[in-house]
Amino acid sequence: MRLRDCHNFHDFRLLAKKRLPGPIFNYIDGAADDEVTLRRNTSSFESCDLVPNVLRGVSEIDMSVTVMGQKLATPFYCSPTALQRLFHHEGENAVAAAASSLGTMFGVSSLGTVSLEEIRKKYPGPQVYQFYFHRDRGLNRAMMERAKDAGVNVMMLTVDSITGGNRERDLRTGFSIPFKLNLAGVTQFAIKPAWALNYLTHEKFRLPQLEEHVDMSGGAMSIGKYFTEMLDPSMNWNDVAEMVKHWNGQFCLKGIMSVEDAKRAVDIGCTGIVLSNHGGRQLDGSRSAFDQLAEIADAVGDRIDVMMDGGIQRGTHVLKALSLGAKAVGIGRFYLYPLAAAGQAGVERALRHLRTEIERDMKLMGCTSVSELSRANIRFR
Repeated sequence: MRLRDCHNFHDFRLLAKKRLPGPIFNYIDGAADDEVTLRRNTSSFESCDLVPNVLRGVSEIDMSVTVMGQKLATPFYCSPTALQRLFHHEGENAVAAAASSLGTMFGVSSLGTVSLEEIRKKYPGPQVYQFYFHRDRGLNRAMMERAKDAGVNVMMLTVDSITGGNRERDLRTGFSIPFKLNLAGVTQFAIKPAWALNYLTHEKFRLPQLEEHVDMSGGAMSIGKYFTEMLDPSMNWNDVAEMVKHWNGQFCLKGIMSVEDAKRAVDIGCTGIVLSNHGGRQLDGSRSAFDQLAEIADAVGDRIDVMMDGGIQRGTHVLKALSLGAKAVGIGRFYLYPLAAAGQAGVERALRHLRTEIERDMKLMGCTSVSELSRANIRFR
């Protein structure tokens, strides 16, 4: 199987599985507890049907959107994700280059493996910086100032990860950063020598957003341990309101799932919210973002930009979310599997496939622009 054989989400996932050592593939692929929410994120779209109109003259399609002051050529963007250079040595550079080539937004994580300054200098597209609220308030302020100095367009605070989810696949393999694998994990690396060769012959793995603040030289730190020990579970709305004021620009909360919280985000001056359950990686059994989208969009959609992520695998999924009131959707695993499979070429192929699907599906729906999508276009079974 090669990149040219990949035509959809599942093809890219299969190629990534063939190329990655088991512990790393399972880090991308896995979720919390019984992974019920992970499966629900995609299955939630299946109970929603599209109702097309015909004879509307759809020779020209405009799928551009504006979210949080940023003009995007597509109604999807690349959500910030951690540890990208573990999956392919090009890491965030590959994702940023692919997103910029399509004219859409991309994000750099505080657990990113390339510095946000490097990415900002290289790629002109709208850039989000995603960060977590640490126990060290000085670290939080320093990270915000660094992002502002780098020229980041949007600050995105993840609010659903004040402690680590129970990701049992990682526990079984001993997956951690730096690597401290158990025997089963080591065996998986041994049978994928191509990955190891790439990892060892390219730039040393780093977490440049954190290396000045977090000492990881003393041993392995699992991702769950980072969330549990470094992040602050006492974070509250007053803390976030202070950060919004300090940033004084486009500020987004990622991980909002209730109408009450959406309204609070509006009240403290946020300009965007992302409905998200962290890809099913935190609270298993929680609702999917798509399940919550309509009631939150109805409650606050006229006062704040509502986005969602989780489970997007098809252009029709994007159209359903837009029809329910989302301004745009974020994708994560959708580009991580292609990244692992083939670096920048893989990400570009996946994003272009999604753009092509959306364009074709909009024509079949009888819509020439995203603004024409509405509840009239959908029915729930």
